Amino acid sequence: MTGGQGRSQRPVAVSIVGSTGSIGTQAIDVICSEPERFRVVALGAWRSVDLLAAQARRLRPEVVAIGDASLASELAAVLPPGIDVVTGVEGLAAIGPPGEVVVNAVVGFAGLPVTLSALAAGRRLALANKESLIAGAPVVQQARLTAGAEIVPVDSEHCALHQCLRAGRTPDEVARLVLTASGGPFRGRTGAELQGVTAEEALAHPTWRMGPKISVDSSTLMNKGLEVIEAHELFGVDYDRLAVIIHPQSVVHSMVEFTDGATVAQLSSPDMRLPIGYALAYPDRLRHPFGAIDWTTLSRLDFERPDRDVFVCLDLAEQAGRAGGLAPAWLSAANEVAVAAFLDGRVGWGAIAAVVADTIDACEQTPVTGVGDVIEADRRARERAERAVRRRGLAA
Repeated sequence: MTGGQGRSQRPVAVSIVGSTGSIGTQAIDVICSEPERFRVVALGAWRSVDLLAAQARRLRPEVVAIGDASLASELAAVLPPGIDVVTGVEGLAAIGPPGEVVVNAVVGFAGLPVTLSALAAGRRLALANKESLIAGAPVVQQARLTAGAEIVPVDSEHCALHQCLRAGRTPDEVARLVLTASGGPFRGRTGAELQGVTAEEALAHPTWRMGPKISVDSSTLMNKGLEVIEAHELFGVDYDRLAVIIHPQSVVHSMVEFTDGATVAQLSSPDMRLPIGYALAYPDRLRHPFGAIDWTTLSRLDFERPDRDVFVCLDLAEQAGRAGGLAPAWLSAANEVAVAAFLDGRVGWGAIAAVVADTIDACEQTPVTGVGDVIEADRRARERAERAVRRRGLAA
């Protein structure tokens, strides 16, 4: 057992990029639960001036970043003295390395510069932004080779796998990784029953408190498809040894099956502060028990196969992952465009998968020599997806 919890040491410096979103605010909850253990040195958000300023007044970081540069003066006017302000995508990426641990809670592909900056600086990356790893896999994997760089996943499923894999000694002991999924708000419904569902219904996740993009992804099971790709990239396990199972209680967060038939699972009540705290404290653990189970009230654990005929995004994601190269970048970009269009009322829920399928059918597999190739793939995919959105409109 490591001795980190019992020894006296200085607080760990933490940067939180995307601090005003769901993961960012919960990360602050975790840090404030053990203030002697962690110290926030940087905060960043895209536009939420009031909340970002309130966080800065509470935590007194050395620097804050605002993605929308036009808001810099407004932010600076309400910050305590002595806090530096940086702006733009570059500013958000720059505030990561001052932390020993960088929480990347940015939504979507915009998180890629933060991921690369943290890894290139040899930091521990507490990764909640799966899109940067999925879309940017070729360049992110190169950055992971930097001395000191490591990724500890914040997604509950990958955090569970990370914990379960500690039960094995070598990779060849692993038979397969099993990712669990709640099934989202539409579990058990037919395609016909899902015609005309609203954004409000899609956002009503039965067990997790999340932001709008990931909530919609959960409703389509695209989130689970993206997590399959993420598991492949994080743990180096091939797709034939990655499985998805529906588990509506969201208590078993994922499992590792070993070659001798043993299965190790991580269980806790659904609370994102547990995986956030795991990533912050790794290789030690928090003293504060987020997600502890009351075993006297847990009466059942159910499991079932996902309905791939209705939730086709799961297969679309797995196909893109197997194709590799730039296909996951096209998938991620198309999904972001389709989800935004759905939330804006431009397309129906059923059109999300159709827009993604239309887009990745046109994926252009070109060599990836650097981050510019990934950014260009993202741009081309978004253009294609926007055309698909206009073509399908609300007919879906």
